[in-house]
Amino acid sequence: MLSEPRPVIAVVAVCVGMYLGTAPTLRAAPQENISGSNSDRVSGAPVITAKPERVTLSDGRGSTEIEWDTGNGSLGFVFVTDDGGKPVPFANGSRGNQVAPWIGKHSYVFELYGDDQRQTLLARVTVFGSDESTSSQQTLSWQVVARWALIIGLAAVLYFAVYLSSTGPVRTTFPTEPTTSPRQLHVARNLFLGIAAFLCVDGAIFHSGLYVPILAPNSYAGRVAKITQAEKERARSGLKEVLVLGDSRIAEGFSATLANELGSPAGLKFVSLAEPAASANTWYYMVREVDPTTRRYAAIVVPYGIGYEPNNADPLRISMTAPLLRYGDCFHFASGFQRWSGRFRAFIACILRGSAYQDDVADLLAHPVARMRSIRQVDKMHSGREYKGRDYDLVGTSYDAATGQVTFAPKLTEAQRLAFRKSLIQPSQSDTEYSLKLQRDWIPRIMDRYSHSPTAIVLTPLPRGPFLELAGFSRGYESVLPSSVIQRTSFSLPGHTFDFLEQPQYYFDAFHLNAKGRQKFTDTLVSELLARLRSADWKPKGNSEAELAVNGLRATNDAN
Repeated sequence: MLSEPRPVIAVVAVCVGMYLGTAPTLRAAPQENISGSNSDRVSGAPVITAKPERVTLSDGRGSTEIEWDTGNGSLGFVFVTDDGGKPVPFANGSRGNQVAPWIGKHSYVFELYGDDQRQTLLARVTVFGSDESTSSQQTLSWQVVARWALIIGLAAVLYFAVYLSSTGPVRTTFPTEPTTSPRQLHVARNLFLGIAAFLCVDGAIFHSGLYVPILAPNSYAGRVAKITQAEKERARSGLKEVLVLGDSRIAEGFSATLANELGSPAGLKFVSLAEPAASANTWYYMVREVDPTTRRYAAIVVPYGIGYEPNNADPLRISMTAPLLRYGDCFHFASGFQRWSGRFRAFIACILRGSAYQDDVADLLAHPVARMRSIRQVDKMHSGREYKGRDYDLVGTSYDAATGQVTFAPKLTEAQRLAFRKSLIQPSQSDTEYSLKLQRDWIPRIMDRYSHSPTAIVLTPLPRGPFLELAGFSRGYESVLPSSVIQRTSFSLPGHTFDFLEQPQYYFDAFHLNAKGRQKFTDTLVSELLARLRSADWKPKGNSEAELAVNGLRATNDAN
């Protein structure tokens, strides 16, 4: 007799097969780059690679070539760990390559650090050694075999799903079934129940938070999940807390540590949730996650400025926002994308959150041991010294907008020149307008959320860059947000506030401030906030100390 649950199971199997069989389109890892002012990583990011990562052994030994680059010309230190043993020095230098001829039947983790004490992890790669007789090394990699097996299995499951759900007499050929079914098959109901069961499975795994702890810690989704969770769990300081949002320009340009040194006498504590590649729609969900009551912060600093958002980065933005999404966000979140393909992906990611994690799941299945090891080491990685910014500038470098020719200062290394070239983006008009639309749509939504809250929303312009000759970046700030939006804020810093920073001496590429610019930007932002919050009858702790702090900041700025 035809069992009623079997068509339902068949439908679920088809859904799972289609879900996992879809080829990932974009791997979300900070070392990859989609160029732009809101790039997914800071240009010139450190990298370490191994060729090959899976070494075929001959007589128990093999070799691989390790290549590394710190990205900014600073000295790097490469350490290697054999099967979870003690890390030992392997090589050093700002960039280079070296052969490791002693690879055995183990796993080796090569890590690039910014210091010889292994406090600042820059990049990591894992190398595996396997016997020459291993079939996956002689033919296809097991991932390719698994993909073809999945396709064949999906075809088989689809066939049986159609067969079991068909109406009329059931065939007597394989598989053997009665010639007639005494019960109605209820095809539509079985289809509905199968899809509902699949939704429940996806919700139990991905919407419940069960999968979040094993997200790749260096993926966009993993990083956003980690920093928002850490901020949610952070104990209240008892001071007036100021949250600073932003993308890579704020991540490079703002120092929460320095801001706290300057603002603590006035009773202020600064917290940064700036994340490379994050745009205004991601900021909205980050704020909702860390401040559900809209009462936690005294002020929220929201940056705005000229930039661009490439449409081909839609999967990246969906992936990084996925840990923050809920079922009810499907229309709200999807509305923030320009193309229908992006809207469809965003809509599906809210209903089937696992669809945004496809690449992460594939990576977990391919390298489960390395994933677990990286998760265990992530706390150690984030306990390093405070990041102080890039320690070089572009003084002596010039850009000719007419010819696109760059004349580099002799002091720049090849890695530093390469980082600058990668940042020389000529965005299309469509990408620039998309960036403006995101800011115009989502910054007001953040403001609406705090419309009945005592939290002050502060808009701050971003310095445009060292070379305003770049197409589109010479536009004024008045073209970014309409005056009606700016007037709704508690206060907004004038567009000219950071004009003094738009010089080569404060940048390490065409968009991002260096260490000196980072200090200047932070000093000025804190100074402006202290002065304006106090003038708006906002009473921080220790008013006399606040006055001293402001005067001290102004004296420092004047001296420099």
